[in-house]
Parts: sequence; structure tokens; C-alpha cells
Amino acid sequence: MPCLQARSDGSLLLSIHVQPGATRTGFAGMHGDALKLRLSAPPVDGKANKAIVAFLAALFHLPKSAVVIKSGLRSRAKTLLLTGIAEHEARSLLERD
Repeated sequence: MPCLQARSDGSLLLSIHVQPGATRTGFAGMHGDALKLRLSAPPVDGKANKAIVAFLAALFHLPKSAVVIKSGLRSRAKTLLLTGIAEHEARSLLERD
């Protein structure tokens, strides 16, 4: 899964492509090398970014502080930094969802 990369410090980078304004939140396959995330939140006043962090934190069983948007705050293409979860665990949860 090219959208997930392990870093030397034990954290993970997750590449996603966001489609805001969907009827419900959930993954919808791949978009190039990124995981496509349909998001019910609108892209207004940071609501979509907050919803992304909340959704991924719940999916990976992490506190919201362990999910950080590293790049793409105002873009559909985002890279997130995940701390506190092993790569094999994250892959397993992504494949399940």
C-alpha cells in the first residue's frame, strides 16, 4: 500500500485524497498513490480538516493529538503524520475499513 510509509522515528506518513461534501465519511479506494477519503464535512472554516483528524484518530484508536496534517491544509491532497501505531497495525485497520 503506497499511501502508507514508515519513518525512522517509528511514526507513519499517510497520503490521502479528500472528497469533501460526500453523503457519508469513508474510504473509497485509491486515487493514484493516495487513499481516497470521502468526507461528509464541508471544506469550510477547517471543518473538513478537523473531521479528517477525528475520523483517522477513531479508526486507528489514537488520540487526536497523534494525527497531524503535515501538508495540504488547503488542498485535497494531504499527508498526515501518525504516531503511536505500528505499521502492520495501521495496514490491517486500513484494509479492514
